[in-house]
Amino acid sequence: MQLNALLEIGAAAALVSFVVSLLIVQSQKWHGFISNDHDLTGVQKVHGLAVPRIGGLAVVSGVVVGVLSHVLMFPGDVSATSLNAVLLLAVCGMPAFVSGMAEDFTKRISVRIRLLATFASALLASAVLGATVSELDIWGVDNLLQMTPIAVLVTALVVAGGANAVNIIDGFNGLAASVIIIMALAIGVLAFQHNDPLVATLGVLGAGSAAGFLLVNFPRGKLFLGDGGAYFLGFWIAEGAVLLLVRNASVNAWQVLSICAYPVIEVLFSMYRRRVIQQVSPGAPDRLHLHTLVYRRVVRKLIKVEPPQAWLQNATTAGVIVPWVAVMALVSVLVGQSIVLSMGLVLLQIVFYIAIYRRLARGRWIGSTPVVIEVTIGTEAL
Repeated sequence: MQLNALLEIGAAAALVSFVVSLLIVQSQKWHGFISNDHDLTGVQKVHGLAVPRIGGLAVVSGVVVGVLSHVLMFPGDVSATSLNAVLLLAVCGMPAFVSGMAEDFTKRISVRIRLLATFASALLASAVLGATVSELDIWGVDNLLQMTPIAVLVTALVVAGGANAVNIIDGFNGLAASVIIIMALAIGVLAFQHNDPLVATLGVLGAGSAAGFLLVNFPRGKLFLGDGGAYFLGFWIAEGAVLLLVRNASVNAWQVLSICAYPVIEVLFSMYRRRVIQQVSPGAPDRLHLHTLVYRRVVRKLIKVEPPQAWLQNATTAGVIVPWVAVMALVSVLVGQSIVLSMGLVLLQIVFYIAIYRRLARGRWIGSTPVVIEVTIGTEAL
């Protein structure tokens, strides 16, 4: 596919996502009673007004219409660019999207059910599109992945984990959408370099739909991505990464991981912190994610504003984290062809994450009892 065609698809996705986002915001007086996030006191909440949390409708609309618009404008280009496969992937993502939207509307869908739904989406993609990894460049593991049932299971776990990772970092205006744009573009660039039109299209669609939403979400947070949007885009990025590896043997898994490292590290560290250190459920909400600590320990101390301008502190949090993610993604694209360098980039990001986390948490989570952790950090008033 030509670069111009990719740009047109991405622009169409962004435009549709932006328009639908605006329509959701402008019409919230009719649906806000069910679509707004009225929980302003929850442990993870930092916003002061009830805002629609159904931005997932906008990003899905952007992805689907972005593809269909290209089919209408360039009908002879459909088979060459595998746009039918893109639509199939969108259909595969519906269990993840629907479960997330159900939570956005009802607030009653458990984490387990949503994870199972994303797991089901991954299984569908494996069956329909052959999106099953057989090599992760890890000694011993690659031998196991030669057995199809194990490969399918590992792929589903990776995709479900990726979707949950995006949902975890979705806490401040512009943060999740910006990270998604960076990861999607990086994956799209790698696919374009390897002459893979399908994955390149996935990348521009993910980036475009997230960008359209971002224009409404950032900086004032007029609309939230919600679980539906976070799970769907997380699934979309994870499947793009899987298909990139499946369809391009010369791309190593460590390069892809280094691009997506931030949300992956966040979800794995959160699971470890909750289960091992705090001895609570890995799905229990808290205020101890890195982005929350950045907000509380850095942004709120540097930017002093009155409540009507509190959105400025919220939005600035993304401005602290996103540049690092962008730099790492750029370096990964430029030098990640080497497995050794890619592994080094992943290790660098892990070390950097832990060092910053320790600094922001003032070291109290290391060697402290779970009770002390919760008292000294987790229950501090926002």
